[in-house]
Amino acid sequence: MNDAGTLAVAALVAAGIVVRPFRLPEAVWAVAAAFLLVAFGWLPIRDALHAVALGSDVYLFLTGMMLLSEVARRGGVFEWIATHAVNAARGSTLRLFALIYGAGVVVTAIMSNDATAVVLTPAVFAAAGKAGVKPLPLLFVCAFVANAASFVFPISNPANLVVYGAAMPALPIWLERFALPSLAAIAATYAVLLWTQRAALRGACRPQVGGDALDANGRFALTAIAVTAAVLLIVSGLGLSLGLPAAVLGAIAVVATSVRGRVSVWPVLENVPWSILPLVAGLFVLVEAVRRTGAFGWLAALVAHAAASSQPLAAAASGAAIALGSNAINNLPAGLIARTIVQMTHAVPRVTDAMLIGVDLGPNLSIAGSLATILWLAAIRREGQNAGFGSFIRIGIVAMPSALLLALAARLLLP
Repeated sequence: MNDAGTLAVAALVAAGIVVRPFRLPEAVWAVAAAFLLVAFGWLPIRDALHAVALGSDVYLFLTGMMLLSEVARRGGVFEWIATHAVNAARGSTLRLFALIYGAGVVVTAIMSNDATAVVLTPAVFAAAGKAGVKPLPLLFVCAFVANAASFVFPISNPANLVVYGAAMPALPIWLERFALPSLAAIAATYAVLLWTQRAALRGACRPQVGGDALDANGRFALTAIAVTAAVLLIVSGLGLSLGLPAAVLGAIAVVATSVRGRVSVWPVLENVPWSILPLVAGLFVLVEAVRRTGAFGWLAALVAHAAASSQPLAAAASGAAIALGSNAINNLPAGLIARTIVQMTHAVPRVTDAMLIGVDLGPNLSIAGSLATILWLAAIRREGQNAGFGSFIRIGIVAMPSALLLALAARLLLP
């Protein structure tokens, strides 16, 4: 009964996160499930607390990125970027599309895919209004590039920390293994978006729009982003954990901004989506409970058997399977499952890297695939826009497989 109950709770949580019954936040379902597993005695509280502790680096990293994103938002950095993109387009909608895609790549690479989804999306909506073009094609850029560019660096996606944990490759090794696959995924996704949105991108946009220059707070926020990105890349290059430096730098940015402006830190803290942290903690507990059922042992045996026959085949199959699974259960739990299987099978780098590519790119199939795309949907709804499951998947059914195929092929070309 314990195993069946645990798996039933896991299925209900996955459904709750995707469907959000009663409009309750995603974190409610994950945390409630963790409490139920402990209350029914299906997971000892000591193991539950240990599972929560495993995510400490992820919580710290997310905290730092969320604080820094809010500082940047309040400083008008993202609106400033969007305005410059419109002006640089010089009346070409296609050029505007390309510039926003490039901005999305940069923001995702150095600030994480959640920052692109949460903060860049409203700025792009505002830019579309200033340029006099339909917003949805440009908004789709924010959603798809947030996942396509999410393994440029280790810091580009919290799921990267989930998959690798303490075994995160140092930055030089990361770039050796992921630079080419990242370029392939980014290029493939851009080509698909350009093709699917070609009708909406015809015609011209306004050649110039007005916009305020960055004030002192905006310039400070931009400097804080640059410093944080540089420090995290150095830390990653040294093979050290990213969470604590990210959290410290984010906190420093908040305090320094408040001191400079002689205002309270509370307005910044109030606007940070803190519910992400208990959501991630609940998912760590859930995956630990499922691991104890033995379900992962079966999956690990399949991966090990495939790897014994052919490493490239095992890598390709694992990456594709985890990509599809991310759309059923969200990519954070999928990343935790991938991490567990990697540890159980002592998977070679090719297989591990293929799983990470699947975790990061898989969510480009459907809106429910990752936290970033869920946050993106909430952001565009606040702006009066909407993208149904059908409109997203019509792009995703081409964008995700093509990017995944090329990224996996690029990784398998490397040792």
